Amino acid sequence: TVHYGPKQVTNGCEIKPSATVHRPNLQIAGRHFDDNKLFTLVMTDPDAPSPSEPNMREWLHWIVTDIPGAADASQGREIVPYMGPRPPIGIHRYVFVAFRQQDPMVMMMAPQVRHNFSTR
Repeated sequence: TVHYGPKQVTNGCEIKPSATVHRPNLQIAGRHFDDNKLFTLVMTDPDAPSPSEPNMREWLHWIVTDIPGAADASQGREIVPYMGPRPPIGIHRYVFVAFRQQDPMVMMMAPQVRHNFSTR
């Protein structure tokens, strides 16, 4: 689950950028998650800089690795510091993706730039 303050983020909900200045509380949990697994979280904006011309997609907002299953993202290792959404034009979508890791990340270099990131 993802919460910005008391507001839970759900598909299609709208949140003002002023409410997203600080990183969200994010818990990786569910029937496929357990304490013995590690996860990587990636947050991106597929609409940067504008929904009509997303030529900087995906804009990278956050990467956290080594998050224990059933734990909060704050217990992981932040590779790319959180950058709150500041869309210059229009309403943007923001995507949170959790990947199950095979092993702890020994060396992961942060990307040099945040624009044109690829989650794939």
